[in-house]
Amino acid sequence: MSRVATGEDRRGEAIVADALAQAAEALASLRADTAATAAIVRGGEAVARCLRAGGRVFSCGNGGSLCDAMHFAEELTGRFRGDRPGYAATAIADPGHLSCVANDFGFDQVFSRYVEAHGRRGDILVAISTSGTSPNVVAAAHAAHAADMTVIALTGRVDCALADVADVLIATPAGRYSDRVQELHIKVLHTLIELVEHHLAGPAERAAGAA
Repeated sequence: MSRVATGEDRRGEAIVADALAQAAEALASLRADTAATAAIVRGGEAVARCLRAGGRVFSCGNGGSLCDAMHFAEELTGRFRGDRPGYAATAIADPGHLSCVANDFGFDQVFSRYVEAHGRRGDILVAISTSGTSPNVVAAAHAAHAADMTVIALTGRVDCALADVADVLIATPAGRYSDRVQELHIKVLHTLIELVEHHLAGPAERAAGAA
C-alpha cells in the first residue's frame, strides 16, 4: 500500500541525495588529483617491497581513523579479493598497550611507544589522520623515522604536521567535513591493498584473478 510522501520524507531523501552527491564529488576530485594518485601507486609499491623483504606494516589513527587502520591490517593478514598467504600487518590498537601507555606516559605516546618497541629498519608505518595534526600520530611518524622505517601518511590536507614527516603523502582534501575525508581514506586503503596483491601475487594467484 503506497502512502503520500510527507515533508519529512522529502527532507530525508534530500539529505541522502546530497550525501551521495558530496561523496561522488569527493571521489571525482581524488581521481583527478594526479599527485594523490601517483602517491597511492608509490605507497602500494613501498608496502609490497617491505613485505617481499620480510618486513612488517604497522598502522595507526584515532577514532574512525583507528577503525580504518584496523581494517587495513586485517585485510592484509586475512583476505581481500583472492586467496593468498597472509601478509605481516598490525594495527596499533591493543587496549592493554593503549591504556598502559596513556596512563603511564600520556596519550600522545600511545602509538610511538609501540613503534619504538616493535618497529625495525625497512618496516612501514601507515599513519592516518584526517587533520594531519594528531599529536600521537605525528609522534609515531617521528618514532618510525628513528627506527629507519618508511612513513606513508593519509591526511585530509597537504599543509600539516604529518605531511612534513611523511615519505609518501597521500592527501585527500574533501571539503570541510572529516567524514568525507574518511570515505576517501578507505578507498585509498583498499586500493593500496589491491596494489600490494598485484605486486606480490604468484602465477597461481594471477591466473585465478584473470579467470
